[in-house]
Amino acid sequence: MKDENGETMPTILVTNDDGVYSPGLLALKQQLEQIAEVIVLAPERNWSATSHSKTMHKPLRVQPVVLADGSAAHSSSGSPTDCVALAVGGVLGKKPDLVVSGINLGHNLGIDVTYSGTVACAMEAVIKGVPGIAVSSGSAEQSIADLHTIQAQTAAVACEVALQVLQRGLPHRTLLNINTPVTDPKEWRGVHSTRMGQRDYPSDELIERRDPYGRPYYWLGGGLPLDALDDGTDVGAVANGYVSVTPIMLDLTHHGFLAELATWELAKVGIAG
Repeated sequence: MKDENGETMPTILVTNDDGVYSPGLLALKQQLEQIAEVIVLAPERNWSATSHSKTMHKPLRVQPVVLADGSAAHSSSGSPTDCVALAVGGVLGKKPDLVVSGINLGHNLGIDVTYSGTVACAMEAVIKGVPGIAVSSGSAEQSIADLHTIQAQTAAVACEVALQVLQRGLPHRTLLNINTPVTDPKEWRGVHSTRMGQRDYPSDELIERRDPYGRPYYWLGGGLPLDALDDGTDVGAVANGYVSVTPIMLDLTHHGFLAELATWELAKVGIAG
């Protein structure tokens, strides 16, 4: 696909974990079409909080669908990261130059990134050698402004970041995680480059109930997070009205602990005699 100047446009894959018919995906797709050819492949259902789930022992199906604006897209029976793997593998006829995942209905801040299917899509892209961006905003329950307006502005921010990534690239095994405030975009105070902050879920609980046959089943309660609003973090930035852009590495090694770990008496562990 070429732009108005005859230049070949990059290809961006838009995906998510909320399902192909999520309004956030549509907002993102429509905005990114200004800078690239956009292909859409997303799960046929909601896969929130499934992290980097992969389908290994059964076949996957890809189906054409039509989005709310009448445009063509594709859905998959697989997980969010399956969608990325399928697209990068060429199931849609071309390999994307960039993967943008979102817009998630709910923030992915701090420890949330370990649960997030949205972030996992960007991780899968990076693993496959393609730059990845994850994009999240508040949910309808969190937002104190019109959700459509928030998503439209979030998509615009994501588009600007995507353009920079296409021009500049990203470091090896690094993705970008974008989160926007829940307030009216007119009140947003700017964009901060941040590190991951502290977010805990102290009120999570195990809820036991009984089915009609008396057998127990369980709900894992999703309590409200307890956030540390530290300066320079994604949690603090969003709480204070800023858009947060966090570079996240796939290397999870605690490098600062390696030297101390080497002093542990591990050499004899598991050695007989």
